[in-house]
Amino acid sequence: MPPVDLLSDLYGPGHRLCETPNQELSLVLSRERAIDLFELEQLCDAVGWSRRPLRRVRKALQHSLLRVGLWRHDPRVPRLVGFARCTGDGVVEATVWDVAVHPHYQGAGLGRSLMAYVLDQLRELEVERVSLFADPGVVGFYQNQGWELEPLQRRCAFWYAP
Repeated sequence: MPPVDLLSDLYGPGHRLCETPNQELSLVLSRERAIDLFELEQLCDAVGWSRRPLRRVRKALQHSLLRVGLWRHDPRVPRLVGFARCTGDGVVEATVWDVAVHPHYQGAGLGRSLMAYVLDQLRELEVERVSLFADPGVVGFYQNQGWELEPLQRRCAFWYAP
């Protein structure tokens, strides 16, 4: 495990380590580390999303309430392997967008860790309601984490602060 000082320098004071089955692999969640647009584009390519113009992606990131990266730690060049962002008023409501975990890292609970971190960050902002839109094939992933599905159970899910 890397020294805490190094992790704080690279990922900010609010970072969180993710548990992984591979003890030699360090994965870190952070909302403070800047997201490189080209790395984000590579991640989106890896999960099969269509490309968006980088200028629009940059603008979307600038206007987001929250940006979270999941990083494969390397002291020289950390690699972005997961991502999520939120929009909203930062008080009452937020919407989660663009949740992605690189296929090489899927199946190890990292998506669950990413979403838990996102919700923890939104709780700190005292956001009361969170919504998200997901492809029908993955909406069950959110339901298994306690999200309430829309009545038709197709694309939309909701989370409410306890």
